[in-house]
Amino acid sequence: MVRKIILAILGILLVAGSVYVAKQTVANKKAYKPRKEKKIVTGAFVQTVVNSSTPINITTSGNLASKNQVDIYAEVQGIFKSSSRAFKPGTYYKKGEVLLELDKKEEIIGLKAQKSSFYNQLVLLIPDLRLDYPDAIGKWDQYVTEFDVNRPLKDLPKPESEKEKLFLSGRNIYTAFYNVQNLETQLQNYTIYAPFSGVLIEALANPGALIRPGQKLGTFIDRNNYELEVAVNTAYGDLLGVGKTVQLHNTENTKKWTGKVIRVNSIVDPASQTIPTFIQVRGNDLKAGMYMEASITAKEEQNTFEISRKLLVENEKVFIVRDSTLDLINVEPVYFKENTAVIKGLADGTLILAKAIPGAFKGMPVKVFKDKATAMRE
Repeated sequence: MVRKIILAILGILLVAGSVYVAKQTVANKKAYKPRKEKKIVTGAFVQTVVNSSTPINITTSGNLASKNQVDIYAEVQGIFKSSSRAFKPGTYYKKGEVLLELDKKEEIIGLKAQKSSFYNQLVLLIPDLRLDYPDAIGKWDQYVTEFDVNRPLKDLPKPESEKEKLFLSGRNIYTAFYNVQNLETQLQNYTIYAPFSGVLIEALANPGALIRPGQKLGTFIDRNNYELEVAVNTAYGDLLGVGKTVQLHNTENTKKWTGKVIRVNSIVDPASQTIPTFIQVRGNDLKAGMYMEASITAKEEQNTFEISRKLLVENEKVFIVRDSTLDLINVEPVYFKENTAVIKGLADGTLILAKAIPGAFKGMPVKVFKDKATAMRE
């Protein structure tokens, strides 16, 4: 019984304590005040639009080739006898020097024998000419007297009448003459001369080797005149013409040359839709096969402004700043370069972003920085 009374008293005290604590908590609770959102302002680097005339440069590339390149082939058979210089790749020859000479002793003897036979025919012809064509005997006597088997054959005297011509043909004079002339022409093929001053870049024969007709002997190039074949987009094909100045540089962009368009092909490559264009260039440090890049000024676009391609949104919009707020407007892209774009549609004095802002949106508040130095100070 006593235990129940004690438990009842403890329960009453616990309930009373809970009520007291609850009242104190309610009395001490402060009213909730909502926190104000802090407005985030992003810094923006800007540039002022100043429209001007922008040159449209077409950038393309290709491999340099010698403008004058000759593949050397043998037209006759013989033993490689000699050359003016060492017949090796990299050897320089002046114009007219002997690139390659084949042994022609037997051919010279054969030619002299043919000339002697022809001379005998002429000697036998003289008596008949003296009787039948006395008016023509003087020129034929002089021709026979000056005939020399060791010298190149001279042209035959011209017949003064059709009868004289038929008379000479009946004696096979013309046939014998052209046979000798043909041997003389073939004999010239045993010596190959440098057609211009240049360098042998390929040598496929050695002295003492047997050379056969049609065999390739090497490749000879002019090292002072080069041309570069490049592919130009058809959109600018009508703007290119012979005589256009072209700026060239190597892949490292450490050396530069000035070239000139000398030929523009009349066909379009169906695969790439480009026009083959040929540029002539001269200068030091140029070598055949060298990879080069070319910049061709096709035209100039008026009232344009050049910006980084990273600033374009969907390739036709840009962010500008109005009253410290971003606005997104449409522009007209005129030409895309590797890293920049030439656009139209911006008024002079417009503030446009100079550096893209990640997550930018229309209506975004920004703090304008004139340059990086100002931004660092603020």
